[in-house]
Amino acid sequence: MSLLLQTLIFLGTAIITVPIAKRLGLGAVLGYLIGGIIIGPFALSLIGHVDSILHFAEFGIVLLLFIIGLELQPSRLWTMRKSVFGMGGLQVAATGAILTALAVMAGLALPAAIIVGFTLALSSTAFALQILAEKGMLTTRPGRAAFSVLLFQDLAVVPLLALVQLLSGDHSDPADIINLGAFLKAIAFFAGVLIAGHYLLRPLLRLVALTGIREIFSAVALFLVTGTALLAEVSGLSMALGAFVAGVLLADSEYRHELEADIEPFKGLLLGLFFIAVGMSVNLGLAFSEPMTVFAIVLGLITVKGIVLYIVGRLFGLDNASARSLALTIAQGGEFAFVILGAAVASGAVDTAISDQIILAVTLSMGITPLLIAIDGWLGKGRPGLADKREFETPKDEENQVIIAGFGRVGQIIGRVLRAKNIGFTAIEKNPSQVDFVRKFGNKIYYGDPSRIGLLRAAKAHKARIFVLAVDDVDSSLEAVRIIHKHFPNLTIHARARNRMHAHQLMELGVKHVQRETFLSSLEMSRQVLSGLGYVTSEAAEIVETFRLQDEERLSAQQGIYRDEDKMAAEAREWALELERIMKEDEAAKKGHSE
Repeated sequence: MSLLLQTLIFLGTAIITVPIAKRLGLGAVLGYLIGGIIIGPFALSLIGHVDSILHFAEFGIVLLLFIIGLELQPSRLWTMRKSVFGMGGLQVAATGAILTALAVMAGLALPAAIIVGFTLALSSTAFALQILAEKGMLTTRPGRAAFSVLLFQDLAVVPLLALVQLLSGDHSDPADIINLGAFLKAIAFFAGVLIAGHYLLRPLLRLVALTGIREIFSAVALFLVTGTALLAEVSGLSMALGAFVAGVLLADSEYRHELEADIEPFKGLLLGLFFIAVGMSVNLGLAFSEPMTVFAIVLGLITVKGIVLYIVGRLFGLDNASARSLALTIAQGGEFAFVILGAAVASGAVDTAISDQIILAVTLSMGITPLLIAIDGWLGKGRPGLADKREFETPKDEENQVIIAGFGRVGQIIGRVLRAKNIGFTAIEKNPSQVDFVRKFGNKIYYGDPSRIGLLRAAKAHKARIFVLAVDDVDSSLEAVRIIHKHFPNLTIHARARNRMHAHQLMELGVKHVQRETFLSSLEMSRQVLSGLGYVTSEAAEIVETFRLQDEERLSAQQGIYRDEDKMAAEAREWALELERIMKEDEAAKKGHSE
């Protein structure tokens, strides 16, 4: 089958199954899974080579971890150390020990039971985070707790793979078990990434940004993620962990939002392909030939892990509702089961039949996860104060109420006023040279084009209240307004107009708050000129105020004809004469009043 035909089948499957699943309230993930089962070898058998597709699609997890890393500043990551190593470590240890004991009771040899038990202790980072994002729960307290546990589980994959080698009986030299070379490789990887991230990545991104070619910036973003993932794999670490580290290093970068916007489409497509591939790999034959065994594994996995997660959550300060959400969100098995069990089967530590049962159970547990989260949402309905509490717990630096697009002369002044009142804002600037200049003065600013929908989503535009549009380029300004009105109607736009024509165009698009960039400063200078000519301060101020009111009234009146140059010229002449008449009448009235 040609690659083009396979691509068509994958896209068609996603187009049909995902909207139906969303319509039924099951979520996109379950839609992808069902689609994969339908086209897989145990149903319609439209696609072959499932293993190679699954291996390729795992890159979606790599991109997902990179974007998560971009959202986590190193300072915030350090503050999470207690929840990552405390909650995550306790959950993996307790769940792994209990499931190992149950596996031994079921008749497995101890080495195989240990591998199976601790493999099932890992949850699905891809499934859980995707569903949490769909439900808007990533920034809630249970969402952050789930992420902390998932992060530790990703870190635990490396020692678990080493454990498979240890328990396989396929080692004659103790040095094979305690692999000093692999340990040194891992240390070298982290050191190399830290050094490169500090000295090389930002200059490279700056040079690419200066070219102004968007697709090259996207290519560099993909190159960065792919290269870091490959280096991590060569160093004996998981590709996802390597991408996560790279994302964390760039979380404080001015290019953070632009990178996220460029990576997001690829991440979404590859994650969808990964979920479809997981569905294709399900051995439905076992579900019919050994239904009770598979059901017992799924029930035992979700029950044991759910109880452990609930207890761990309560021990670390979560309330009852948050601990319950944590337990129901990540009680499933994880995608790393495919990797670990594959290595275990290859080394002879686990039988193929056992591996097939576990993989089917893990896949079914993933499919049940959206239903468990739906149950959690149903249980949480009507609980007073729950929604408010979750919103209140959202970190301030995640959801600024103001976005300033264009951080030049106008944007910087607005930013300084907001900062003086301790009001958080997200600044976006398209000119990389301006980004570098502003950062020298300690201002937080991100590189990117505010007319890009992906960038605006990355900047949390859907949760902001005010959008200050202060970009120089008229076309970019107008395009940004169109995008915002269409996708973020919650935002109130305050726009800077470059000139009168630009002001008319903004008003035509429905922008109600428009300021011409030199208008007010020109009026102030006019007042000073009049004072210099001998007018008293109050009289000069009154003349300027009269002009301002008349000009703004005229601006509105000209809205219908501003594209007709001849009519505008005639209108301008009439207005000049009218304004002169008004000024003379005001002066005569003042003289008559004084007499």
